[in-house]
Amino acid sequence: MFEQQSENLQLHVKQLASVAQQKSEPSAWFEVLYAEAKGETAKIPWAKLTSHPYLQDWLTNHQPFAFGQKALVIGCGLGDDAEALGHLGFEVTAFDISPTAIAWCQKRFPNSAVNYVVADLFAVAAQWHLGFDFVFECRNIQALPLNVRYAAISSVASFVAPDGTLLMITRVRDTEAEPSGPPWPLSDSELEQFESLGLKQVEQLVFLESEQTDIKQVRIEYQRHNS
Repeated sequence: MFEQQSENLQLHVKQLASVAQQKSEPSAWFEVLYAEAKGETAKIPWAKLTSHPYLQDWLTNHQPFAFGQKALVIGCGLGDDAEALGHLGFEVTAFDISPTAIAWCQKRFPNSAVNYVVADLFAVAAQWHLGFDFVFECRNIQALPLNVRYAAISSVASFVAPDGTLLMITRVRDTEAEPSGPPWPLSDSELEQFESLGLKQVEQLVFLESEQTDIKQVRIEYQRHNS
């Protein structure tokens, strides 16, 4: 989340998240940050204006995909990951809790076939349950504190259809002790919750963030097998 950022921006994000947590609104700070940015992408830490390279690598090595498969992008930000999936023939739904972010996506991609919607990970539409062949979760769970972690993981897992795939990119930690954040990297026991919710890990790749060899990111592919 914090590659090559100013310390001021890092501190500001942590302050916003802390206030939201104190108000028991753990994801409310996303809208505050997007609204404050006033269209300046430099003020959004994760806005690269291109699809995530770890997603793009996975897609490149797993083509072709069946045309019309349903995909969901969680916390879609400014829409680049959703657009990458749309260009491959997926029928894409992309959501964010921030109305400003969704409006930003629609302005950036006015002719897009992606269905951009405002939605809350903790209060999602019933029709999304087991509704997507491919689900992409990139560093949203790690941006939420540990007291809502299980609820967030349960919600993400619930989207994956039978025989569907969840691709997740996240930071991980080597201890069960609560880290300071955000981000709050995921522990082994938190990752195991996906398995308890019916998803089987197919592949895990570990990446070290540039110049921060103590911080590990993983890309994990899960599948829900049709029982």
